[in-house]
Amino acid sequence: MFDNLSDRLQGVFGDLRSKGRLTEADIDAAMREIRLALLEADVNFKVVKSFVAAAKEKALTSEVLDSLTPAQNVIKIVLDQLTELLGTTTVKLERSTRIPNVIMLVGLQGSGKTTAAAKLAYRLKQQGHVPLLAACDVYRPAAADQLESLGNDLDVKVFRGDGKDPVGIATAAVREAIDTLRDTVIVDTAGRLHVDEDMMSEAAAIKAAVSPDQIIMVVDAMTGQDIVTVVDAFAARVDFDGVIMSKMDGDARGGGALSIREMTGKPILFTSEGEKPSSLEEFHPDRMAKRILGMGDMVSLIEKAQAVADAELDEEEAARFARADLTFDDFLTMNKQVRKMGGIGSLLKALPGGEAALAGGQVDENVLDKMEVIINSMTKSERLKPRLLNGSRRQRIAQGAGVEVFAVNQLVKQYEETRKMVKKLGVLDAPRGKGKGKSGKKGKKSARRPALPGGMNLGDLKQIEDLLK
Repeated sequence: MFDNLSDRLQGVFGDLRSKGRLTEADIDAAMREIRLALLEADVNFKVVKSFVAAAKEKALTSEVLDSLTPAQNVIKIVLDQLTELLGTTTVKLERSTRIPNVIMLVGLQGSGKTTAAAKLAYRLKQQGHVPLLAACDVYRPAAADQLESLGNDLDVKVFRGDGKDPVGIATAAVREAIDTLRDTVIVDTAGRLHVDEDMMSEAAAIKAAVSPDQIIMVVDAMTGQDIVTVVDAFAARVDFDGVIMSKMDGDARGGGALSIREMTGKPILFTSEGEKPSSLEEFHPDRMAKRILGMGDMVSLIEKAQAVADAELDEEEAARFARADLTFDDFLTMNKQVRKMGGIGSLLKALPGGEAALAGGQVDENVLDKMEVIINSMTKSERLKPRLLNGSRRQRIAQGAGVEVFAVNQLVKQYEETRKMVKKLGVLDAPRGKGKGKSGKKGKKSARRPALPGGMNLGDLKQIEDLLK
C-alpha cells in the first residue's frame, strides 16, 4: 500500500545523501518533495501541513546543517515525525475483569468487519481465550452465513439468535457466553455504504444494551481522505476505542491510515493484510514508519521466528543439528516455518530494500512450493542421506517432480550451502541432558535456539538489525 510513498521518500533521501553539506535551500527542496509525496499518497492536507512544518523546523537547526552527516539527521527527523504521526507507542487491546468481555466492531459496509471479527476471534483463541461471535448484521445478504462459515473454519461458535433484531441478538449472545463459559463476545454489527442515521442509532442501541468493554472501528485502508469524516461520525455517536485497518495489502494510496491518529486521536490497534486468520497483527507505529521509509522491520521478523520455532528438540535431533548433519526433511521443516511466518514475500518485506526486490520481480515467491515438490519426489532414504543422490537418482526425481535435472542439482547445491552455513554459525547450542539409554527410551529434551531458514538464528538477525541501524 505504501510502495509509491516509500519510493518517493527514498528518492528524496537519495538526493540528500548525494550532497556533502546541506543548505537551507536543500532542506526547502526536500520538504517540498516530501509534502508532494504525502499529498499524492492521499494524506489529509492538514496533517501534511503540520508534519512538514515540524520536520522542517527541526531540520533547519545548526545541529543538522553543521553536522558531518546532515542527510542521516534529516532522515532520522522524518522517521521520528512519521512515528509520532502514526501514534508513537503501541496500544494494545485492553481487557477488563468482567466475564465475558464484550468487543463490538463497527464500520461501513465493505470495510471488512465480518472478516476482522473472525480474525480477532482467532487471535484471542491463540492467546487462550474462548470467544463467541455474535452475528448482528441482519441486513446484508448472507452476512450471518459468512460469519458462521468463518467461525466453523476456526472452530469458534457463532451465535445467530432470531436473525431479525440486532440488539436482541447481541443481548442474547452475552447470555449465551455466560451459559457456555465463554470469556469473550465479539459483536459483528451491520454497516451501510455511507454514514446514515439508522446505522448510527442501531450501533448506539447495541452499545447501550451490552455495554461493550471495547468498541473497535474497522476501517478500509483504501478509503482515502474521506476516512477522517467517517471516523469522526462514529466517534461522535459511539465513541470507539481504537481502529483496525483492513486491506493493508491493497494497492491504493493509503494516506487515510496516516491521517487517522493525528485527526481523531484514536489509536490503530491492528492491521490486516490478506485473508488468512493469522493476518491480523498488532500495529507498531515505529515499525510501520521504518517500513514506509524502506528500512524494513527486523523486529517483527524476529518475533515471527520466535512464534513459529520449536521450543525444544530431543538430544538426538539437537546433536544432529549441532553437527550440521541436515537432511532434506529438515528443509521441509524450515519451509513450514517460513510459511507460518507469512512466506518469502513477508520475510523480504521485513528486510531493508526487500519490498523493492519483490516489486522488481527479482524474487520467485513460489520457490518453496517447487522445493517441496522435488523433495517429496525423493525416497525416504534419499531425504535422510542426500549423498545417495547420484546422476540416475536425480534424473528420476526430476521426472517425478516435473522439473529439469538442473532444478534438482540447484536444490542439492542449496542444501550443501545451508549445511555449511549452519556448521559455520553454530546454530544450535551443544546438546544437554540425557539421551537414549540402553533401554532405548529418550531422556530429557534439550533446549535450542530457534533456527531460521538458511541457517540463521535470532541472534544473527538481531546483529544484522543493529548493523543496519
